[in-house]
Amino acid sequence: MSRLYDTIEPNVVSDEMLQQAVQEQGPQGQAGIIAKEEGILFKDVERLRLDYRNILKIENLWQFTNLTKLQMDNNIIEKIEGLECLVNLVWLDLSFNNIEVIDGLDSLVKLEDLSLYHNRISKIENLDNLKKLQFFSIGNNDVDKLENIIYLRRLEKLEALCLDGNPIEQVEDYKLFVAAYLPNLVYLDYKLVDNDTRELAGLKYQYVIEELQHNENLAKTKQEEEQKEQEVLQLHKDAFVEHLNGPFLFDSLFAEDTEGSKLVQLPEVVPLLETYRSKFLELCHNIFNNGLKQHQRRQEELKAYHEGKEEAVKTNQDIGASKVAEFDPVKEQFHRDIQEITDEEQLKSRLAQYHSDIGELHNSLMMLEMQLLEQLKDISEDFERNMTEMVVNFIEYVQGLIAQLRDLEGNYNEKVLEIAINTLEKAKRDEFDEDIPEDVRMLFVDKDTVNNAVSGSHDMHLLKIDNREDSIVTRANKWCANVVTQVHREEKTRNRNRVSEINQYTNHLRDNAAKYELRHAA
Repeated sequence: MSRLYDTIEPNVVSDEMLQQAVQEQGPQGQAGIIAKEEGILFKDVERLRLDYRNILKIENLWQFTNLTKLQMDNNIIEKIEGLECLVNLVWLDLSFNNIEVIDGLDSLVKLEDLSLYHNRISKIENLDNLKKLQFFSIGNNDVDKLENIIYLRRLEKLEALCLDGNPIEQVEDYKLFVAAYLPNLVYLDYKLVDNDTRELAGLKYQYVIEELQHNENLAKTKQEEEQKEQEVLQLHKDAFVEHLNGPFLFDSLFAEDTEGSKLVQLPEVVPLLETYRSKFLELCHNIFNNGLKQHQRRQEELKAYHEGKEEAVKTNQDIGASKVAEFDPVKEQFHRDIQEITDEEQLKSRLAQYHSDIGELHNSLMMLEMQLLEQLKDISEDFERNMTEMVVNFIEYVQGLIAQLRDLEGNYNEKVLEIAINTLEKAKRDEFDEDIPEDVRMLFVDKDTVNNAVSGSHDMHLLKIDNREDSIVTRANKWCANVVTQVHREEKTRNRNRVSEINQYTNHLRDNAAKYELRHAA
């Protein structure tokens, strides 16, 4: 099949095209004139039509973060892409294009209405994140397998489905199959799914659906359990104490310790190992419980910081808004005066006064921002000091208990060495316990072999303990540094944006005043 753009010149989604589309679809009349003069920010646009423009590739839409409706039908688009930032999109029309694969929609979690009518799609897929999808049109495509209908069962809110014009329509009992497998569907191919159709579908596919529902329930339960486990594990990781509420660390000491695993088979070592294990796990649990407790404290501190910052910013912005509101009558009076003044000197004097008023407003708003900057600096310094202290205290606590783990390991090692030397003496006297496996007996050929085995096992255990301590300390310090850095970065961004906002507003006032000056000069 030849592509449409073999004969039609493809267009690029340029800033010029977007500006034109926004202006065409924006306010009309006097409101449109004002909007054109002041400019419409892409981030404020909620609806956008880009249909019939010979667009080949979806791009340059990243600024339309508040867009809820996007119409890009009747183009020559081949791939769904460039929509990642449109997280507020509710309605999307990509019908009458050249799309072959459903993809690139994962971030559109608010999408309720999707049209892919008249494309080249053969498989319904990659819609798992569209939990709110209610209306789905994929008519006039190449969908030919009933498995595509089963896939749509995951879209529990789907009410209307259009498959009209697909090869799947020719499959025997197509409508009954859809009605059976999509029981919540209200409309199929623009027609109401009536009760008779539902009843026939229920009878024909009763046992298959029951088995399918049973398997789906099992899969859903398993998925929920796995998700819950992952959430719990993530909480433990965020607290830097994952797997310390069980024997994971202790078991890891012996996981790769070939010689140590042989030594624990000596009868005298068994009760010693049990005591070691019990005390080791108790210390690990103490680290784990303290870690969760400290994590909660850190989160509460972080929340308190953000709440304090938001309150300070809101109070400051409310004062700034009131100053802008107080300036509105000044602005309105200026506009009235300027319409009536005909004398050039009076005009210059009035413009000078108005520019002075704007300057006072600018200085007043900037002074407010400087006050807020100092206030937030104090808040962030308190937060940084508190958070750093919390992390330092947590690390010192962990290091104290890790030191106790090393002491336990040292004590265990000394006693194992003593038992091993005694066993070596028995071996020399040929008094080996008959139950000791042959590979264990091979350790006791001479004193050097025994010492090397015990020492190697001890070194490996200490390495595992040291590595876990390093991991906790490094991650905790890194997290603290990242949080503090993020706080400073966010404040710099906020300050920069606020200063820019003030400058833009006052510059806009000055520019509008300058227009009157130019008109009078003309």
